[in-house]
Amino acid sequence: MAEGEPSYIDYETFLDPDFSPASFANSLVVATNNATDTPLDLSTPLSRVLFDLQEIDTHIHTLTTKSALPLLTHTRDQTAAAGHVLKDAEEQISSVTQGYERLEKEVLRKWEAADEARVAAEKSLATLRLTRAVGRCLTLARQLEGQLAELTSRGGTGSSGTTGAGNDGTASPTPARDDYRTLERAATTIVSLRRMFAAMGAGEESYGLDRVRVTRTLRNELVMPAENMVKSRAQQAITRFSMSGGGGSSTHTQSAYKQARDSRARLVSAVTILYLLSPLPRDLGEASAFQPELLLSTLQGYMHTAIVSSLNSLSKSLSMLPSLERTLADVSGKCQDIFALEVILSNLRPPAHPLLPAPDRNGSQDSSVQKANLLQPLLRALDTSSLPSYFWRSLASSLASRVQEIMNRGGVSARTLRSNRDRLKKEIRECVLQGSQLPPSIVGVEKGGGSSNWEREAAVMVSSVVNVIER
Repeated sequence: MAEGEPSYIDYETFLDPDFSPASFANSLVVATNNATDTPLDLSTPLSRVLFDLQEIDTHIHTLTTKSALPLLTHTRDQTAAAGHVLKDAEEQISSVTQGYERLEKEVLRKWEAADEARVAAEKSLATLRLTRAVGRCLTLARQLEGQLAELTSRGGTGSSGTTGAGNDGTASPTPARDDYRTLERAATTIVSLRRMFAAMGAGEESYGLDRVRVTRTLRNELVMPAENMVKSRAQQAITRFSMSGGGGSSTHTQSAYKQARDSRARLVSAVTILYLLSPLPRDLGEASAFQPELLLSTLQGYMHTAIVSSLNSLSKSLSMLPSLERTLADVSGKCQDIFALEVILSNLRPPAHPLLPAPDRNGSQDSSVQKANLLQPLLRALDTSSLPSYFWRSLASSLASRVQEIMNRGGVSARTLRSNRDRLKKEIRECVLQGSQLPPSIVGVEKGGGSSNWEREAAVMVSSVVNVIER
């Protein structure tokens, strides 16, 4: 509507944002009817609405007729401007499309080809690494197989073998010293194979090795049986270790020293083997935290066997005194073997382990690390300061109850023990003092093992027998 032109239509009502057709219709009906009229007259409000619509339509027609030329001119200008913008936009789109096609040709397709080459190179590298790991594993397996064949061809004994005394005093065949050198080399090979089988994580040397059938077969059918065999032979060498039988007359001195050297060499090889094959901790960063559990358990088993066998022999001989002298000599010999074991271990430093970090050689180590030997872990495990002392004290602590059993049974054995108290004191004391000395065969072969006062251990052993008898 032109400004100033009169109109009876209330445009503000219709343009109000809150305008409601229902409310407007209701107001028209109420304005043209009485509330009490029935029925209502709807023709008047309907005519009013139709008249308003016709008026608005006439008004729109009048406005469009008067403004037709400006509207057409504006529409033409807008259409021309839109056409110009569209033309420019099409040119830009065409330029961008051509640039993208050129970029796709020069970069994207080359990148796709390069990415394919990268994937192929990565897979080829992974294949090469896995092939190298399999090849190294097979090489080590052939080396281990050759070492086992070398042992089998000699049969563990032969012309180079020696005969040692077993724990029961009888002669038993012992593998030759050269066999133990071969076993030591086999243990090193097994440790190298262990390292390969342990490094199978992502990005590690042997990643994917567990998916190769030949390596799984190799591990189950060669490496594990070989490891068990090498462990068993090394444990057997420690179990059979003895030097007390080497001390004889002067006519056999040279032979005794040779047997002592062979026994020591076998023991050192066995200790090295069990040290290498002991389970490693999860964190390999600290070599000082490594405890050779397999070695320690075998040495503790050796001590336990010596104590139990000595205890059983002494218990039996105390019931039959005529055999006591021989039994005490055997017990003394066992303790001499233990003393020899202590001296040898005290002179052995832990061997270099392929899987543990090398020790610092620039002189920055403390004195405790520099003076480390293989005896200290065993002493800590047994909670003692001396292996002979541990032997006598452990034997004495168990022997008292055995003597008490003999005395409780009574009879001839109990009366014989009471009547030979003085003899028992003397012979047991001499047994302890004699057993607490190094075997003659090792003197001059091994350094260390100086004289010590063993009177306290002798008193403990004597008390474990005589005090029970005198009750």
